[in-house]
Amino acid sequence: MSFLVFSEDRELAFQLLGKARELADKMGSEVAALAAGSDPMEYVSQGADKVYTVSGLGGFNVEPYGAAVVEAVKAANPSTVFMGATKRGKELAPRVASSLGVGCMNDCSGVELEEGKIVVERLTYGGSTVAKETSTSTPTVISFPPRCFEKLEPVERTGEVVELELDLPEPRVKVVESREKPKSTADLESASIIVSAGRGFKAKEDLRLLEEIAEILDAQIGCTRPISADLGWMDQWVGISGKKVKPSLYVACGVSGTIQHVAGIRDSQIIVSINSDERASIHGISDYSLVGDIYEVLPALTKALRERA
Repeated sequence: MSFLVFSEDRELAFQLLGKARELADKMGSEVAALAAGSDPMEYVSQGADKVYTVSGLGGFNVEPYGAAVVEAVKAANPSTVFMGATKRGKELAPRVASSLGVGCMNDCSGVELEEGKIVVERLTYGGSTVAKETSTSTPTVISFPPRCFEKLEPVERTGEVVELELDLPEPRVKVVESREKPKSTADLESASIIVSAGRGFKAKEDLRLLEEIAEILDAQIGCTRPISADLGWMDQWVGISGKKVKPSLYVACGVSGTIQHVAGIRDSQIIVSINSDERASIHGISDYSLVGDIYEVLPALTKALRERA
């Protein structure tokens, strides 16, 4: 059983290499990678035995990148292909699988070896259930979002670098102009502490209550989908359709705890909920629950934390 790893996101590619290396070592097999615009020896230091490169890829476009991955698969002949489930990767992975005539398991959350077979975990039914799946096709294409796995510490290793010769297809979509989109200062996916707003907040101005406690805790501020997508108070939300997070501490303020939101926070180490409704679903998955009005609890909690600090 061998592996090929690819993601246009360099950091995610290294995370996938770490898991592939772990599984390959158990099976006594090899790990290959396709490097896109990066130093191939970095991939070797992160666990790859062989690194393929393709000249002329440039900025991401699904046709040339898909052709490059398919060519790398043919050259490496792996039993399993790990790909990044980024916004671009979710489009690329099924195209690669279709070109190869094999199965694709997209946006998985975990993978293990069971009786010599690759078994993945995926959230299903809106995040309420974790399904275990396997594939009978070879190779199997599997994609994972960021931070499912830890990347390895880079070490001195020897590896082979192979330049693939192929004529890249012309993209069917031409980029005529690029404009920088304003980015949020919040990096929720890598935050160690997150305080999050739900529909318990009555006005946008009231989010200052979160800002005050976030400043004391050195936390990032998140929210549920209605706060962002419906009301437009913030530009990104936590949940199965937004950001999936895994902080050491997640504080849910006025959050009801719908399945879609819970699916995005299920990997948090400690969940604290503040909600006036003692029957709110969020209490059922919380390690600590405060039943009370956020307009009373948050100022009191902020004051206590400030005095302790």
